[in-house]
Parts: sequence; structure tokens; C-alpha cells
Amino acid sequence: MIKSYTDYALLLKALGDETRIQIFHMLSQGELCACNLLEEFHITQPTLSYHMKTLCESGLVNGRKDGIWMKYSINKDSLELLKELFKDIDEHIEKSSNKPNNI
Repeated sequence: MIKSYTDYALLLKALGDETRIQIFHMLSQGELCACNLLEEFHITQPTLSYHMKTLCESGLVNGRKDGIWMKYSINKDSLELLKELFKDIDEHIEKSSNKPNNI
């Protein structure tokens, strides 16, 4: 996995919309068909396609054609990249909060 701020920004930008966050969360339960996702939202199919394109292009979500259907799942490598970022941030916070104050 490449660890760069450009990669992180792309992933976080894709999650910068509440619909996409909800879709990403739904996919945590396993692969879903676009038709199943569409049933959960009050949006048009082109709007769903836009959100899925954004998630797929960021690398957070994998899409695959299954006959006439598109099925989506979380890209675990990208999820790990995000987890590593937040773990690293948390570790830095822990280290800085455990330093004695130099007054």
C-alpha cells in the first residue's frame, strides 16, 4: 500500500458525502447489488451511479458486473490504508499527551 497524503485525501474526499458514507457502511455487511442500494435511498439511478463512480474511482469500493447487475464491495486494502492513517494519528496524540509539560 502506498502511504501518501494524496491517497488519504482521495479516500477521505470520497467519504465527504453522507450518502456515500451510508453506502460504504452498508457495504460493510457484504457485497450488494446496485438495485439493493437504490432501494435504500430516495435518489435516482443516475445519482446512485455518480456516487458509486466516486467511491470506485477513489479505490474504496470495488465494482463488478454480474450479468446485467453491478455488484459492489469494500476494497479492504483501501480500508486498511484509512485505518493506518487514523491509528498513526491516534498514536501521535497519545505520545504527545504523555509527554511531561516543560514549564
